[in-house]
Amino acid sequence: MNSIPAPQAPSSSGHAAVPGQPGAPDDEGVSPRGDAGGRGPGEPGSIYGYLRVATFAIGPDGRISHWSGRAAEFFGVPAGDALGADPITTLVPREHWQRGRARLERVLAGEEWTGTTPYRDTAGGEGLAELYLMPVDSGPTAGATCLAVDVGRLRTVEDGLAASEAVFGQTPTGFFLFGPDLRLQRVNPAFAACVGRDPEDLPGLAPAELFAPGEAERLQVALRKVLAGGEPILDLRFAGGVPAAGTRDGRRRWSAALFRLNGPGGAPLGVAGQVQDVTSRHVAEREAAGVRRSLALLNEASTHIGSTLDLETTAKELLDVIVPQFCDLATVDLYTALLSGDSGPLSGGPGLLDGSGELRRVAVSSVVGGASSVLGEGLGAVPVAEAGGTLCYPPRSPHARALRTGRSVVPQPGPDPLLRSTLVVPLVARDQVLGLVQLSRAIGSEPFDARDVAIAEELVARAAVCVDNARLYRREHERALILQRSLLPPGNPAATGLEIARRYLPSNNNTEVGGDWFDVIPLPGSRTALVIGDVMGRGLRAAVAMGQLRTAVRTLAMLDLDPAEVLGALDEIARGLGDDDPGGTSGEGSVEVYLATCVYAVYDAVTQRCTFASAGHLPPALLSPGEPARMLDVPPGLPLGVGGEPFEEVTITLPDGAVLGLYTDGLVESRKHQLDEGLRAFRAALTHGSKHLEQLCDEVLDELIPHHGEDDIALLMAKVQALPEGSVGDWKLPAEPTSVGRARERSCDWLINRGLDELVDTTELLVSELVTNALRHGRGEIRLRLMRDRTVLCEVWDDGYAQPRQRRAQETDEGGRGLQLVSLLAERWGSRRTPNGKIVWFELAL
Repeated sequence: MNSIPAPQAPSSSGHAAVPGQPGAPDDEGVSPRGDAGGRGPGEPGSIYGYLRVATFAIGPDGRISHWSGRAAEFFGVPAGDALGADPITTLVPREHWQRGRARLERVLAGEEWTGTTPYRDTAGGEGLAELYLMPVDSGPTAGATCLAVDVGRLRTVEDGLAASEAVFGQTPTGFFLFGPDLRLQRVNPAFAACVGRDPEDLPGLAPAELFAPGEAERLQVALRKVLAGGEPILDLRFAGGVPAAGTRDGRRRWSAALFRLNGPGGAPLGVAGQVQDVTSRHVAEREAAGVRRSLALLNEASTHIGSTLDLETTAKELLDVIVPQFCDLATVDLYTALLSGDSGPLSGGPGLLDGSGELRRVAVSSVVGGASSVLGEGLGAVPVAEAGGTLCYPPRSPHARALRTGRSVVPQPGPDPLLRSTLVVPLVARDQVLGLVQLSRAIGSEPFDARDVAIAEELVARAAVCVDNARLYRREHERALILQRSLLPPGNPAATGLEIARRYLPSNNNTEVGGDWFDVIPLPGSRTALVIGDVMGRGLRAAVAMGQLRTAVRTLAMLDLDPAEVLGALDEIARGLGDDDPGGTSGEGSVEVYLATCVYAVYDAVTQRCTFASAGHLPPALLSPGEPARMLDVPPGLPLGVGGEPFEEVTITLPDGAVLGLYTDGLVESRKHQLDEGLRAFRAALTHGSKHLEQLCDEVLDELIPHHGEDDIALLMAKVQALPEGSVGDWKLPAEPTSVGRARERSCDWLINRGLDELVDTTELLVSELVTNALRHGRGEIRLRLMRDRTVLCEVWDDGYAQPRQRRAQETDEGGRGLQLVSLLAERWGSRRTPNGKIVWFELAL
């Protein structure tokens, strides 16, 4: 094989040292110090070992005078065979001997030569070696030094160096190499452009000299970790370098992939890295994250705000959503006119149209300790220490501008050193400004931007609808309560022979009015009607139905009907309430059914007998002296509005001092407790309660309300007080004319004996008239009864069924003026039916 000569420039000295002579290289052809890293040519990591470099020397006789161990390994010829041998015949193939000998002679004559030649190593593999023959001297001591390099390995290194230079110089991403001392050893132009420096100025710099302290520390820690453990870090995010637009802090964002470089022996050479500019990705990720947070915040607002129809609770729910997820401090201020139930903040009240009306702070939330409790302080607000106080904003303040225009305002930061940014958003619903929400972020948080304003407006708009619904509900609820309370008897009504105590309590949740009612109705003949009822359902319709039924009960009671008859008439009325809605509010052809339960009882103070009738209501309770409380066995009947079944009556004699209890189901029943348990608790409370009726009512409620307070409660209690002895006069008279005189005599004597002389003349006249009418229009025995209570009551009984009727007598009429006289002189008069006839009565004031 022909060698391929490569021209080589002569050495500066023109000769080289000969092995074995002064100045000749050692056995490996290098100095004992080795390479710059302290490795000898045979050590792992040596460039000589990787390239397969060998040296030998040729003496002036043209024979091999020095043969290194690397040469023996390279050419596969041991030193014993090589020393003193002809290098041409030993190393060069036969076909190249002639040319090789000529080259050797010229080298020994002082000419350098570089070329290639094939060779065979110790393993028998063939390769191509590049030889460097350099003369050592000239003349009789001429010799040559030969350096052999494996061409394949050499070309690999050259290609690698070229590729490395191309990667570092031509790649658009930044490359860098930190040495073991964590200082830059090499960078490419792209990395230099990232940090805004010249490439020549970067080698030797540490991270702290390139980036801000926080980011430099993060990079330093990551480099140290990779260098020590060897595990790469593929996405290290840090900020700094050339400023960038679109980021809130104006800094670029980088993503670095760090990995350790190891030498051939495994020793770390440093940490290399590739850097990519991810600023646009950071902005997009931040925007996407912001959108996700916004959607999550709005979703939470949809489910959390407006869970009740209470103004203050709704305001607190809004702050629960936005603090601290959206801001660090927030308050809600509502117009006091709105809270008081007025028609609306924009339709009345001085100063409201210019935003300077009075507001009340209904909710405050803060996660910043030591910050001002009033976010508007320094911005025109009156300081308020806590929720519940009132405040006014001056007309030129940003808060008043928000209230006036209905648009959000971002005022300049106030003097509070802890607050960085404030946003004022008005609460607007149905074109009315209800108040405002103030939001602030503390120092260290990002200020509000346009997107934050849009999110805040959406959150506040949703809350405003809930606040307005709560406002409208509060107004309607208060009206319904006024209606409901107006339909209940005021104070403690008086009743003959009874001490009355009553309680009415709305349900604990206070969401809707109910249909519970009770009434105490005085009846003629020292009798009293006790009524308690409950319209099924809740709301304004139930309250209206309750009022209609209560009015009907009073009307029917004045007709002096029996309890069963009263309930029968009420049932017809309740069914009439469910006729088709004439206004169509319930839907075309729809029928709304009104059902109600009721107990109607009539107590006669003279006989101490009480007649009960029930329409599906809970049984009355009776506490007799010396006995435990019990439930009366009253046939329950069907609720009012069902129809189809008659009602039954039960008459019971009540002893003196007995307590009768009428109640609605809210007292004894709840979702957590069964009805039987509540009834037992009610009986126990009555049995062990106070002897005083008012105190007994309070004790019953205290015992039962903690467990049964989910519905309205109506409680009506009556204690029997027997009439004083001698307060009633009762006589039976035969059906003859002389009975009129006897009636006058006995009436006058009875009044005089009781010191009521001033009523003698009037009573004598009116008794004479009624007894005369009984003789004229009735049959059989006549009964006269006088009773003293709050008035003097006179009753005349007969067996005639025809009811007396007052008429206007003409001048020519001989009769018909008796009842006119009774109506003129008596406080009240009337008549009622009895099972065997009728009773005509009148009352005189004491």
